[in-house]
Amino acid sequence: MANKDLFSSAAAAQPVADAINLAGGRAYSTTPQHALAQYAATGCFGTTYYATEREQLSWVLAACERVNAESLAKTAVYARERGHMKDMPALLLAVLAGRDGEWFVRAFDRVCDNARMLRNFVQIVRSGVTGRRSLGTRPKRMIRAWLDNRSDDAILRASVGADPSLADIIKMVHPKPATASRRALYGYLLGRPYDVSALPPLAAEYEAFKREPTGPVPNVPFQMLTQVKMPTPAWKTIARNAGWQMTRMNLNTFLRHGVFEDPEMVDRVAERLVCAEQIGRARALPYQLMVAHSAANSRLPSPLTDALRGAMELSVGKVPRTTGVVHVLIDVSGSMHNPATGSRGSATSVVRCVDVAALMAAGLLRGNPKVQITPFHDRVVRCQLDADHTVMANAQRLARLPSGGTDCSAPLRHLNKTKAKGDLVIFVSDNQSWIDKTRRWNPGTPVMTEWQAYKRRCRNARLVCIDIQPYASTQAPDAPDVLNVGGFSDAVFDVIAAFAKGTLGTDHWTTQIDTIEL
Repeated sequence: MANKDLFSSAAAAQPVADAINLAGGRAYSTTPQHALAQYAATGCFGTTYYATEREQLSWVLAACERVNAESLAKTAVYARERGHMKDMPALLLAVLAGRDGEWFVRAFDRVCDNARMLRNFVQIVRSGVTGRRSLGTRPKRMIRAWLDNRSDDAILRASVGADPSLADIIKMVHPKPATASRRALYGYLLGRPYDVSALPPLAAEYEAFKREPTGPVPNVPFQMLTQVKMPTPAWKTIARNAGWQMTRMNLNTFLRHGVFEDPEMVDRVAERLVCAEQIGRARALPYQLMVAHSAANSRLPSPLTDALRGAMELSVGKVPRTTGVVHVLIDVSGSMHNPATGSRGSATSVVRCVDVAALMAAGLLRGNPKVQITPFHDRVVRCQLDADHTVMANAQRLARLPSGGTDCSAPLRHLNKTKAKGDLVIFVSDNQSWIDKTRRWNPGTPVMTEWQAYKRRCRNARLVCIDIQPYASTQAPDAPDVLNVGGFSDAVFDVIAAFAKGTLGTDHWTTQIDTIEL
């Protein structure tokens, strides 16, 4: 009798694995467009479990060479506007600057939507990693327009930050001030002589406050006031005027300076933290709220810690709602305990990949009572969760589970063994599966073997693989019933919702990126 493993119809139907992932396991390579999108949505240029920051940079630059300028521009905008990334969209824009002027111009304002992004772009261009060290005529013109289109107050507030500072950028592009106040402001920022009487009112207020910090507090970024010794009433004013992200990041600072000794301030700040509109405007990522909650001083008033948990609930508000059973397979293996944004020295995030995965899984459970969560590493791990518990509580329970190697087929094998049913299966992983326990020969991956077995039982089922690390391979290739998507913003939930409804075609994720209009 011929070898059944070699000559079975299931083996013949399985796509051939054409890659080896970074953990040494069989995998499928992704298209150049998908690889670039994966890097753009998850890459933070920090050392991950399997790759250094320099390796990531070389992968991204190589991927950029393999896509056209339009795709590059749309991916940069997607990474910034929907993925809420910072370094990666600035890098893609820098590549465009030296490659295609038209698409660079179309994407510039969408990527450089604040001063930090502008500084990131200039820093990357000046580093020479994209092939040039000078800004060039067109980028200088776009930066001058960026400056001209902002008010004097906005320019002053944008002066926070260094390497390069806004003053450095002004020196590079030589903008022509259109008003006396702008001329005085540029002189003030550059440390050159200027007409004091023409200085914009906010800059004058700031200078007066630095001399005598007992008067009205100017409405400038918190960072501009850190060197000024201020009394508690001044700190209250700062807290009262702070934006959402600044509030989240400085709760302990406000506590230290007596702001929360005033019950009215506690109520005001708590109300801000749970404001859905402000959370959306701040592009808040759920893991940022986990950072804030973890770092919160034990003396922080309970309404504020309650507000952080409430904000977490709101930040996962876009999870797709389904009527049937959803299986969420969450990877808790050793590699998932690496920092979510990679190791970045003193800037390394305390949040790990497993924390992000747990938050996503807990958010899906919160929005869908029929969700069944199956944690795994080299085998399935038992964990009892309650949909009525907060997202934070369930995420913390998942993140504390023991870890091991990575076998992405293990949870699917468990579903098949228990004859589980459901029309949507969602992986949250780094997709670096390497433990193959099937032993038998097959042309694809064990994940595909188990998925095909699951499909024979649940013909209408769809598989979603959410990847939260910048690796350009997958365990299940895109197909009408398989979606690969990367990232950890609410944009991921948008794509899943559309896929679950059947409104996306093949190459689902990149097709959605292509719909961006520039």
